[in-house]
Amino acid sequence: MTRSIQCFSPIDGSLYAERPLATPDEARSAVRAARLAQGNWAARPLQERIALVLAGVAEIGKTTERMALELAHQMGRPIRYGGEFRGFEERARHMAAIAPEALAPILIEDSATFRRKIMREPQGVVFVIAPWNYPYMTAINTVAPALIAGNVVLLKHAAQTLLVGERMAEAFHAAGIPNDVFQNLFLDHETSACLIAERSFGHVNFTGSVAGGRAIEHAAAGTFTSIGTELGGKDPGYVRADADLDAAVESLIDGAMFNSGQCCCGIERIYVQESLFDAFVEKSVALVKGYRLGNPLDPDTTLGPMAQPRLAATVRTHIAEALAAGAKAHIQTFPSDDGGAYLSPQILTGVDHRMRVMREESFGPVVGIMPVRDDAEAIRLMNDSPYGLTVSLWTQDAARAEEIGARLETGTVFMNRCDYLDPGLCWTGCKDTGRGAGLSVLGYHSLTRPKSYHLKKA
Repeated sequence: MTRSIQCFSPIDGSLYAERPLATPDEARSAVRAARLAQGNWAARPLQERIALVLAGVAEIGKTTERMALELAHQMGRPIRYGGEFRGFEERARHMAAIAPEALAPILIEDSATFRRKIMREPQGVVFVIAPWNYPYMTAINTVAPALIAGNVVLLKHAAQTLLVGERMAEAFHAAGIPNDVFQNLFLDHETSACLIAERSFGHVNFTGSVAGGRAIEHAAAGTFTSIGTELGGKDPGYVRADADLDAAVESLIDGAMFNSGQCCCGIERIYVQESLFDAFVEKSVALVKGYRLGNPLDPDTTLGPMAQPRLAATVRTHIAEALAAGAKAHIQTFPSDDGGAYLSPQILTGVDHRMRVMREESFGPVVGIMPVRDDAEAIRLMNDSPYGLTVSLWTQDAARAEEIGARLETGTVFMNRCDYLDPGLCWTGCKDTGRGAGLSVLGYHSLTRPKSYHLKKA
């Protein structure tokens, strides 16, 4: 009996898409085909690979309306936000632009006696395991630079957004990238783990849960496979007394609630210096009360359903536990909250770090806000987390922001913005957020290996 992978739409719980899972033998055949194709692909001139990847990106750009509609059906993001092509293209174009320099040889010596240099060689077959919350943008972070660097790519997308891998494959193949150079596979966890354990890949990139990251590392144990992971997060915002209050409210609350809070670097906890605390909460509550929760196919909807009812149930549990422990909820239940995937946004005060809503990843439209006395207390609380992806500092003092940032256990420090991935900077984390280097020149270092040449001429 053929097993399948299914996507149930959060709009109404109906089966939206279904595809047969590859058998282990079919998956191994795909790996063999990729390995055979890799040498010829890497032998193509760099500028040719760049042109083909950008042509594939342009093909995706021809279908942005379809992208927005399919994402609404698959994971619930309102169509008013128009899909993900802007970020998808921005990241691919940046990585294409820096490729010649990032992949250039490092020449140590070229004299009459010696030629010494370090080259960057592709890892070979790159396995990309992409998440559903930003399915196009998270995938392109690795797919574009991997292909540009001369690797071949096997993409496994999340069940919730299973059409995305198909759409990317269609576009890249239409642009002229050979079928075996970029393959979209429908795999279960067991087959994926077997392939990793069998040393099928030169590099594995995984974006997902902490448990998923541990499973990847366990499967790769002893294979010495290169692994990059971006896992959980509990990203904080800190509003100092000199902050632009209105800008801080607008950006931090949007960072907490956009995409129904289902953002890798979304804001999940906010610390505000005491002098601004009451005003910050008041303005934040007014902003959230203006949201419209509903069907993501309705252009007036600003907040769609969560991707799955079980994810919404986790958020409801975190909120209920916090309220039972003395927290205060500021947002009444919205009329369209159905107790399932459609979840009212929530702002909590009276919270502390004994509550799971301030320590564990909620990954939903809820944020706890705490007053703090000074920078020292804020730093202590921001670091009091098992995660470390981003922090967002709100202040007019850039020098002080850098001083605070130096004391924070995180991958990225933002000042006066949040919830943004800058392709010119390394996307990375620490602690249970995992380790890896995506985008920027360091992203190319992850997707290639150094080879040294020490050539004695005489």
